[in-house]
Amino acid sequence: MATLLYNNLPALRPSRAFSSVLNEMLRDTLPSQTAPSQSFIPQADIVELEQGFELHLMLPGVAKENVKIDFHEGKLTVTGERKAPEATENGPKFRRVESGYGAFTRTFRLPDTVDVTAIDAQLQDGVLRLLLPFDSKKVTKHQIEVR
Repeated sequence: MATLLYNNLPALRPSRAFSSVLNEMLRDTLPSQTAPSQSFIPQADIVELEQGFELHLMLPGVAKENVKIDFHEGKLTVTGERKAPEATENGPKFRRVESGYGAFTRTFRLPDTVDVTAIDAQLQDGVLRLLLPFDSKKVTKHQIEVR
């Protein structure tokens, strides 16, 4: 019985991952934008900790004066604006723009276990960190002993 080996020679293997080669190929074929976009959707990460949730919203280049956080009917809404650099006649011209600029809104439905009066928000290094502590007065899980 013969054993078949596929691409067993290290010299014939690609030095880069196929996905990176494909990304590079597609990036060159996509039309580049030469003006800032008017929409921006910040990325979000949600982590559950022992004391509550922590929401991280990626807001590079956004000043804290341009961010507004509201809570209404079980929903936490973060709105704001990331302003695009202004192009002037004598100033730099955009050759390629991959960043998003403009107004943004992100809404998150919070569980009843979050104490909304104790929510804390900090914007540092382009990351908005919202601490959403659990409400210690509300009981969500309780085991009853049978007598």
